[in-house]
Order: sequence, then C-alpha cells, then structure tokens
Amino acid sequence: MHIDIVPNRGGTPTVLLRRSYREAGKTKKQTIANLSELTTEQVAQMRAVLRGERLSPAVQAIEIVRSLPHGHVLAALGMARQIDLEGLLPRRGPERKRRLALALIIARLLDPAAKLATARMLNASTACHSLSEMLTLGEVTARELYAALDWLGSEQSFIENTLARRHLHDGALLLYDVTSTYLEGRHCALARFGYSRDHRRDRPQLVIGLLCAANGCPVAVEVFEGNTADPATLAPQIARLRQRFGLRRVVMVGDRGLITAARIETALRPAGLDWITALRAPAIQALAAADGPLQLSLFDDRDMAEITSPDYRGERLVVCRNPLLREERARKRCDLLDATEADLKRIQARVQRDKNPLRGEAAIGQAVGAVLGKRKMAKHFRISIADNSLSISRDDAAIAAEAALDGIYVLRTSLSAAQADAATTVRAYKSLARVERAFRCLKGADLELRPVFHWTAPRVRAHVLLCMLAYYLEWHMRQALAPLLFDDHDPLGRDTQRRSPVAPAKPSQAARHKAICKCTDPAHGQPLPVHSFRTLLADLATLTRNTVRLGGERISTILASPTKVQRRAFDLIGVALSV
Repeated sequence: MHIDIVPNRGGTPTVLLRRSYREAGKTKKQTIANLSELTTEQVAQMRAVLRGERLSPAVQAIEIVRSLPHGHVLAALGMARQIDLEGLLPRRGPERKRRLALALIIARLLDPAAKLATARMLNASTACHSLSEMLTLGEVTARELYAALDWLGSEQSFIENTLARRHLHDGALLLYDVTSTYLEGRHCALARFGYSRDHRRDRPQLVIGLLCAANGCPVAVEVFEGNTADPATLAPQIARLRQRFGLRRVVMVGDRGLITAARIETALRPAGLDWITALRAPAIQALAAADGPLQLSLFDDRDMAEITSPDYRGERLVVCRNPLLREERARKRCDLLDATEADLKRIQARVQRDKNPLRGEAAIGQAVGAVLGKRKMAKHFRISIADNSLSISRDDAAIAAEAALDGIYVLRTSLSAAQADAATTVRAYKSLARVERAFRCLKGADLELRPVFHWTAPRVRAHVLLCMLAYYLEWHMRQALAPLLFDDHDPLGRDTQRRSPVAPAKPSQAARHKAICKCTDPAHGQPLPVHSFRTLLADLATLTRNTVRLGGERISTILASPTKVQRRAFDLIGVALSV
C-alpha cells in the first residue's frame, strides 16, 4: 500500500490511500481510503509506517540541547536600545570592546557580581543567561572584560557629556549629593579612613558624588578620597558644569552639609549659579531669637512662610514646619535623653559604691565623655565632676529651647519669587530624595556597588561609572514598568493627596491598591501580581530561550510561552518577543 497525492485543478490536492496489484500482466491501483481530511503531519506519519520506518514518541524526537534564561535579557537589552545606551559609548573604540562594555552594563543590572564571575556569565560556553548569544560575544576572557572596563573608564568624559546633552539645559535644576562606600584591601590610592555611611569604620572609604537631573535621572558621577569633606566635593561639580557641559545658568540643589555658606561665597556665587539648600541648626536658632524674623506665630494657621534677614541679602528664606517631623524629633530626643541618663547613672553608681569605686576627676570625666559623645547629648545635661563625686541633671532650659524648633527647617535660595515660589522651592529641595533612592539602588541588592575590590584608582572610578550606567538603565526600566511594580506610578494622584508641599507625601489610590491587594488595578485589565524590580527581573528570567534538536538532525531556537505578567511587562517596555 502507498499514499498518492492527486492534483485537483488548482484546488486542494486529494490524498488517497491505495493498494497496487497486477492483473493480466498489468499494474492496477485500488483506492482504499480518502485521507484528504488528515493534516500534513498525519499523512507523513502514515507514509513512514507504510515504508516500514519505526516511529518514536514525539518526546523522544525532540532533544533540548540548551535552555537559557532570556526574558530579563530581552527586556533590558530592548530598553537599552530604546534609550540608545550604546550611543553613550564612543565609536572610536574597537567594536568588540564597545559590545563588551555594553554587556558589562546590562550584566551589572541583571546579575551584579565580581568581574571574574561576570566573565563566566558572558562566556558562550559557560553562560547562565542569553546575553552573550544576543550580543554574539562568543568566548569571553576575564582579561578582555577588564580591558573593556578600563576603556569604559577612560571614556567617562565623553559619556557624561553625552548624558548632559540629553538631559540638561541652561536653567536646569540639578540634584547633587554624596555618599560613601568601603573597600577591601589596602592598596587603592583613593582609600582613606573617613566617615562611613555604611557603619564600616573598620574599612577604608571612598566618597562618591552623584549629579542627577531634576527627575532623578543620573548624569555624572565622581569618586573622591575617603577622607574628603562633603563641601569640598562641590567645586569640581561646578567646574564640570561650566567647562565640560557648557551650562551657564544652573540651579544647584544640595543639602545643608554640601552647600554651606562658605561654598556659596567661594564657589557658587562667583560662578553665577543659583542654589537651593537648607540652614543648619545654629543658623535657625539665630533667626528664631527674641528679635529675629522667625517667630513661631507664623505657623498658627499655615505650615510654610517666607521671611527675610539682613544676614542673607539677595536671598529668600522659606520656613517650613512639619508636624510629623516635630513628633519624630521629640520622640527621638526623649529616647536619647533617657538612654544617656541611664548610662550616666551607672557611672554615678560606680563612683558611689564602696568596693573598688571609680575615683579621680580624669577617670570619671573620661567615662562621662564617652557616654555623652556616643549620643551627642552633652548640651542637654549639667554635670559636675570631682575626684570622688559625680552629679548629673538635665538642662531643662536647653531642652525646651531646642524642642521649640522641632519640625522647623529653613530653606535658602538665590532664586526670585518669579522664578520659583515658596511651594516650588520646597518641592525642589525635597526632590533630593531621588538621589537618595539612586544611592540605595547603587549600593543595595540592585547593583551591589559595595564593597569595592579594585586596587587602582582608574579601575575604581571605572567600576563606579559602570554601576551608574547600570542605574541609568534601571531608572528608565522602572519608569516604564511602574504599573507592575510597587512604585507609585501616579504622581498626579499622589500630589492631590497633599495639602501643601511641606506635608508628608501620601501614596496615590493606585499605589495604595497595589500595596494592599498585591496586584494591579483591575480597572486597567486583568489583575496581575505586583513585584519589586528585582523579583520582576527574576520572573522575566523564567522565559527561556531553548536550543532544540528535532528528529536528531535539525537544530532550532524557540522561546517558552510567556505568562500574562511577562506579556504585560514587554508591552510596557515596548519590546517584541524574539529569539
């Protein structure tokens, strides 16, 4: 028996199952069945059976040669191409080095790790995701990767100039803040023992200054020695803005520890730049003196007011009072006073005990000084020390004077009211929280900038630049994927919940729904699980890119079927599913 396919005058051919036989010396055919309703695959299988071939189950006919996580690579690479991340890298470098630098940035976002581990991830034979195949990197060595990192660091000026052209312009609002991180090892020229924001005073430090646009998008980063004071980092940023970026009118926004009175007079004012910053506590106390312009009656029916002072000629002062901040400062002061007093009473008990008492004015003073310095509470206690006695009492007048200013902060700016009213000034200063968020992403689980293991100063700077560029990509991905994240993606709805910019921000209705229900708003389609940025990447990674062998011969590449969350994520990013 055999199968014949009979043409049908341009229509669908007829598939017939026939038997051949001989009669009177002639070959004849007998039609047994019409198989036209069968699919092409079914017809092929029947032909194979009639030929005597042995059929195997479909599972045995398909061999999965390799399966790599792919969805998170596709999302990150697609977003990188949308924002032209590769355009930040100069074309004068070798093409392979540019592709390796791009791979380093994306790999830092997907799976932050040491450079040696990253080299294994990007090596075609040991890859743990599909990034190497998508960028056709082939075999990657650690030496190549370090060379690409060094090249990336050498092109930092070009990269930052390109970012400035994209995101900054004259009159722009610039956010600037600094943080610190610690190093392992003793050989880096930048490593110095200094103030550690990570509470690792046992390790040498680096100081990192980050410059962002008003929306929090990173633009430039600089690394300083670990013992550099925060205000000392401001002058290099001003030189960068004026000389490299070519900006003439810029508003610098920085906290009170960065933009100090001395830096305003020596750096900002001579450069012709405007500023928004805050006053330190002693300056606020001077304004609140008996004959000063800051009177508590200003806040009888409001939480924000403008005042003037002859000490700040040509500047505007915006005074704000936050009731929640007032309560928090009062609570914290009470806790610190109680803890300090308890420690002081223990020292007093040591002085008064009969057996082995603490004696000597110097010894008692050393113990008391350690307690007072621990929580910075010396200004709130009256202490009398003698060789064999110690008396302590709270300074109620000093405590009351400080408590009267709880919740009050004063912003100073060189901008006129026409350029930025009081509410706009407060919002601009509060936008520094976006830089703090960038630091959390850079130093936390997202990008794991710390600790730094590199030894040479150029490579340390290249490592920090690499992490900043990875955050640049993450920042854009967060903007696009916000409906699927716990992030508040409805800023207008959030702002309508605020009585004034001084009041604490309240989440929008959409953000509250996501926080309570842990799913997206059903008004915008079927509810889907809400993720953090890191868990969403892990979810996307379950979309695999599979290399399969069919029938022991042909090799094909196919994707796993995407879930609804994955489809929604790719729709938000605007990336088409592809192998």
